[in-house]
Amino acid sequence: MIFNLLFSRKADEAKTLYGAIVAAARQPQFYRDMQVSDTIDGRFDILVMHLALVVIRLHGERDKLRQQLVNQFCVDMDDNIRELGAGDLSVSKKVRRMAEAFQGRYVAYEAAQDLTAMSDAIARNVYAGKAPSDALARYALAARGKLAAQSLDDIVEGRPLFT
Repeated sequence: MIFNLLFSRKADEAKTLYGAIVAAARQPQFYRDMQVSDTIDGRFDILVMHLALVVIRLHGERDKLRQQLVNQFCVDMDDNIRELGAGDLSVSKKVRRMAEAFQGRYVAYEAAQDLTAMSDAIARNVYAGKAPSDALARYALAARGKLAAQSLDDIVEGRPLFT
């Protein structure tokens, strides 16, 4: 009984935090000011960037929550693919490709420690090779710094600061 209570509380933490990540990714500034394509792919890339930044922040401190966030992402992608009308047989393959895309971007964003490296990673992953400016890379580095300075409790309770 106690195990179930703890497990459901952790799952609720992941859902709450994931909801905050999704809300941050929906901000119009990315599509209006930073020239991210306002398409399914563009929105996916911004969501993945925010998720990766939080997962990077939680590394070594809340590893179970990190995994639950990635699981929540996969459930969300599954729901969205089904909502778009994909057949049952193709959903798992598409979710697997999205999870692999997340993993690749996570590795790239974690490794990018300066503006040049982050600009390269974002140009490759968000802008199909050519970034119109380094505004999104600056945002990502600033968000990483904000998250690093923020208390873990605030983040876990669904109040991550990206700006």
